[in-house]
Amino acid sequence: MNMHGFMTPADPTEDREISLRERIRGLMWARRWFLLIVVLPTLLVALYLYAYAADQYESEAHFLVHSSDKPQMPTAGSSALAMLTGVNAGQNEAMSVADYLTSHDAVAKLRHEDHLVERFQRPGVDLLNRLFSSNPTPERLLRYYKRQVKVKYDTESGITTIKVHSFTPQDSYDIAQKLLKIGEQRVNELNERSYNDEIAYARRALDEAEAALTANNAAMTAFRHRSGDIDPQATGQAQLGIVSTLSGQLAAARAQLQTMSGVISPSSPQYQALAAHVKSLQAQVDAQSGKLTGRADSITNDVSEYQSLMLRQDFLNKRYEVAAASLEKAREQAIQQELYLLRVVNPNMPVKALFPERARILATVLVSLLLIYSIGWLIVAGVREHAS
Repeated sequence: MNMHGFMTPADPTEDREISLRERIRGLMWARRWFLLIVVLPTLLVALYLYAYAADQYESEAHFLVHSSDKPQMPTAGSSALAMLTGVNAGQNEAMSVADYLTSHDAVAKLRHEDHLVERFQRPGVDLLNRLFSSNPTPERLLRYYKRQVKVKYDTESGITTIKVHSFTPQDSYDIAQKLLKIGEQRVNELNERSYNDEIAYARRALDEAEAALTANNAAMTAFRHRSGDIDPQATGQAQLGIVSTLSGQLAAARAQLQTMSGVISPSSPQYQALAAHVKSLQAQVDAQSGKLTGRADSITNDVSEYQSLMLRQDFLNKRYEVAAASLEKAREQAIQQELYLLRVVNPNMPVKALFPERARILATVLVSLLLIYSIGWLIVAGVREHAS
């Protein structure tokens, strides 16, 4: 109505704007569940990913654990074990190294030697990805570490892959390099342990053989001091020669005396002298024979004990030689089975942040929410149709 009391016609532009707003409001109200379930969460995730989430850089390295030993033909037992466990003897060490790199021990090394906690608390890291506590418990740090560091062993190729995610290129590169060094240290520890295990038994056998040989040498020395003879066997042979010579002389003298008895009188001085000589030879033969046998301190007893000691000496010498050869062979086998960590791919210095994968995450969230909304819409529609 104007100043003269007449009605003013409505502005068509203003009517169209009001009608458009009402239509938009009505459309939004009709699609309110779609907006709340799909659109709003997607927008919030997009806002977080593109405006707030910190960039993460990946450094990747590959290594191979192998030994210089030539492959051996598997036995029936080892083949059956490999079929049951899915691994062979060479894979065990590589898998143990890969497992060690994601263990409490490796994390403790990185924490004290490489400032691991500080690397995950860089300024600008968003709350969802940063490590909160400046002094986290070992369990909490290990959980976070396993989220940022992936170590995977490929059973087909035998190659272990390390992937490190952090918030600066230098941190990712440094952690990957440090993990390779820790892996090399672990391989060296396995080598040392394997070497000690390989030669422990052989060394113990050699020590026992050496101790037995030393004890037998001491017993032989004590025997020689006690008997006063260095080689009773040689002494016995010499004594036997003396007895044999005297026996020959005695036999000759007796034969001469026998011949003389038929020629001259037994009372003659010549006969008496020869008879005395025979008697003297007999006494010497008896005395020398007594040294060989017949007394407690005879040479025969000494020779018997000496031969027993010498027999044991020969046995212990052979035992010592076999033990020494076994120890040397064990050393050679341990060296042949020594492990090496071969760097197949060195860690790269990342240039571009590849994580988080914003487009993929946002698409996954959108598709998931659409599926949830569609399932809910179908359920509601079914309930309404059933109710009607």
